Amino acid sequence: MLPPPEWFLAGFITAFCIAVAVGRAFVRPVAGVLAALMLGLGWSAWQAEGRLAEVLPGHLEGHKVAVSGYVCNIPSVGHFRSLRFSLCVTRWHPLADEPFGAGQLPGKLRLAWYGKQPPVLPAHRLRLEVVLKRPHGTLNDAGFRYEDWLFRNGFRATGTVRSAGFDPDVGCGLHCQYRRTHLAVTRWVTSTFAEARQLPLVNSLLVGDRGLLTDSHWQVLKATGTVHLVAISGLHLSLVALAAGLIARRLLALAPVSWLGERRQRQLLFVAIAVACLVYALMAGFTVPTRRALLMVLVGGWALLMARQSSPWQAIAVAMAGVLMLDPFAPLDPGFWLSFGAVAVLILAFSGQLERPGWLRSLLVAQFAIFAGLWPVLQWFGQGQPLAGMVANLLAIPWVSLVVMPVLIAGALVTMLVPALSGPIATLFDWVLGALWQLLSGLAQGSLPGLAATPAEVALLAVLVLILVRVPAPGARLLGALALVAWLVSHLGSAEPARTNAFIEQPEIRIFDVGQGLSLLVRHHDQVLVYDLGPAVPGVFSAVESTLLPNFQALGVSRIQTLVISHGDSDHAGDLAALVRSVAVDRLVSGELPEVRSQLPEPAGFPLQACRESVEPLGELRISYWRSDRPETANDASCVLRIEHPPTRTEWILPGDITARVEAEYLAFLAEDPLPEAPQTLVLLAPHHGSRTSSSARWVAALKPDVVVYSAGYRHRFGHPHPLVTGRYRAAKARAFSTACSGMLTLTVADEGLVVAEQRTASPFWIGSPGQGRERCRIP
Repeated sequence: MLPPPEWFLAGFITAFCIAVAVGRAFVRPVAGVLAALMLGLGWSAWQAEGRLAEVLPGHLEGHKVAVSGYVCNIPSVGHFRSLRFSLCVTRWHPLADEPFGAGQLPGKLRLAWYGKQPPVLPAHRLRLEVVLKRPHGTLNDAGFRYEDWLFRNGFRATGTVRSAGFDPDVGCGLHCQYRRTHLAVTRWVTSTFAEARQLPLVNSLLVGDRGLLTDSHWQVLKATGTVHLVAISGLHLSLVALAAGLIARRLLALAPVSWLGERRQRQLLFVAIAVACLVYALMAGFTVPTRRALLMVLVGGWALLMARQSSPWQAIAVAMAGVLMLDPFAPLDPGFWLSFGAVAVLILAFSGQLERPGWLRSLLVAQFAIFAGLWPVLQWFGQGQPLAGMVANLLAIPWVSLVVMPVLIAGALVTMLVPALSGPIATLFDWVLGALWQLLSGLAQGSLPGLAATPAEVALLAVLVLILVRVPAPGARLLGALALVAWLVSHLGSAEPARTNAFIEQPEIRIFDVGQGLSLLVRHHDQVLVYDLGPAVPGVFSAVESTLLPNFQALGVSRIQTLVISHGDSDHAGDLAALVRSVAVDRLVSGELPEVRSQLPEPAGFPLQACRESVEPLGELRISYWRSDRPETANDASCVLRIEHPPTRTEWILPGDITARVEAEYLAFLAEDPLPEAPQTLVLLAPHHGSRTSSSARWVAALKPDVVVYSAGYRHRFGHPHPLVTGRYRAAKARAFSTACSGMLTLTVADEGLVVAEQRTASPFWIGSPGQGRERCRIP
């Protein structure tokens, strides 16, 4: 739980009094730092409490309600012919038979509107009929967390739109007017330059609208480490500041010297730069990264133009303090650490230098320093550092700085004055952006290898390079660049990671939270078995990419000895092609081999086996395979696994999606081949996610599981698990878990027996806090 802000206030007062009362040189600065820390933590706690106080009442989840408000972002076309947008709520309309009750209702909603074609919002101020639910997303050790993103951006409920209409009674204050103006500017850019082939990049760089970028755009940007180029950041604002400074300086030079003194000229120059950067930031949507970059540019510009004799570290500290005051949740965004990390690396590389390096030398030093210095930060967030990224940024950053941004801004201004020139200017945009995109696409598709290194190697490399570029000795920077190049060359041959798994002493099974689907990992010693891959929708979502691969990387799993695909349904077979491209697989076993084979790239490169009755070891575990001889449906063809740990007499049964008829077949098989001793602990994965077509009364009575796990989605339309099924297991006194409520489940065999760990209990305070979705999530 989050400590109350009063605790931090008491800590601040105590530390402040110590700093004032004690005059010792060591005590006073330490107490001052503690006072500042307590003040900042108290401010953050107060802001967090205010955000968590916004709660959607439980009785409104899944029911139609009416709200009024205004659109507070740029709507974008989503998957399944949907329109996705944010609504800042100004009024909740009470229903006669559904009072809202006490508490503060959410002030910001994340909504999707589905239709035969992507719908069009009728106005900026709206009255909507919506169906809402509390913030919820899959919860695993690693990978993207939707709940984190929702909390970070202030969304306290999500939902779908059933109807929309103009609401003239919605008051439109300053924020509403700004959002309406920004939306109008975005639509003007989209319509004016609609003929441009590079319109998605134009929109992104001019007005911060990345909604037109496709999956292929993102793949190229990620492969080349250039996502920052299409996110309005310090680079773009620095260019605007430089241009505004040059123009303002020329204009001020025209004024007589007697009119303006040196100090006044510097002040006016700073004002011009600040106004230009603020206008561009507002035009770009005034997003969190944009506000952060704006504050950093203003603080740095003030220190530079006012000729303040202060350390550059003081400027970055002031900028960081300002960012945290305006946005206490900024550290939840990796961009916060990457942007301030990049500035810190550049300060290390260039501050305190007596000799002014040339532009080419500065560019090379900056790229080498940032490549090495930010690699540990990227690795911490589970991201790679592609070798293509250094080459791409070395070429793309000057092109964007010197050509693309000046052309875009000048072209937009000219078009505003002379609309008839929109066609030729759109062609010019295509030339400059087309050259950039051709470069990035070529590097993304090229044969530059990846890099694999341990965290210790990456940290040592970063420290070595930064020290060498910082040392005031002749040739130190050249030596640092050569050291980096030598290290890269020595590791090119090891770009393919070692295909060995981390060694673990105790058997472990992880049931991943993949929503409405199934995927689990079985491992002991360095042996790994994966059972199912979770859901996938081509071009929309892949549990393999969002959940499995990040968790495999975090767990040190790079080789799967046995991959079992229970059957061919999309919520079990998932994105098989993506898995085999990323992880070494020794063999694949499936209950529906022809259907699964069709999803594999040709050739597979490993043996494919039909699921049949057999037994094999995995570490100290004993794996038994079984499949019905008479499947009538794809679900009935599921490959059933029984996993035993003889030393502790622990057993798991993984039945896939078998129905009650096949359950009876499997029970007959178990009766013919019983264990030498009955298991002391039996863990059962509920067949078919707890559907009423499975988990018959005979099945539950015969197995009498100690633990039952439902792998299902939160408030999914299928309604799994069914209350009739959960009632049977509850009557059998089975301890029940659901991935929808618990997140990922980790089942470990220890000396004292089976230990079940829920990811929810190890999650941040905004997940499962009182009144939130996971805290009140209950198995029916």
